[in-house]
Amino acid sequence: MQIAIINGPNLNLLGKREPEVYGSETFEDYFESLKAKFPHIQFSYFQSNIEGELIDKIQEFGFTYNGIILNAGAYTHTSIGIGDAVKAVTSPVIEVHISNTFSRESFRHQSYISGNAKGVILGFGLKSYELAIQSLI
Repeated sequence: MQIAIINGPNLNLLGKREPEVYGSETFEDYFESLKAKFPHIQFSYFQSNIEGELIDKIQEFGFTYNGIILNAGAYTHTSIGIGDAVKAVTSPVIEVHISNTFSRESFRHQSYISGNAKGVILGFGLKSYELAIQSLI
């Protein structure tokens, strides 16, 4: 089974950025624990702060992988292009957010991805990624 994890803007700052919201663990450290917990899964991981690069990766993985876990960060609320890319691919996409976006600023309540995703998991911290993996299995 192949699963891609794609993270958007500022998620490279996990462990440093707003630890009261996002925790103190880096995504790289967490990713290593995911690989150990799910050794039977072949993971690919990509992070970018650039919208077009995220779209390219969704398209690259979206016809061959068994699933994509996507945390588009702030692009969730602004990018019709990322939403269209999710709609265009055949691999199921699970939208993930570390925080509960509905308990935050009102602009974070809108998602251009949710309507095209297989499911949405949010508010469980980094465990949201593990829940997404389990849903794809």
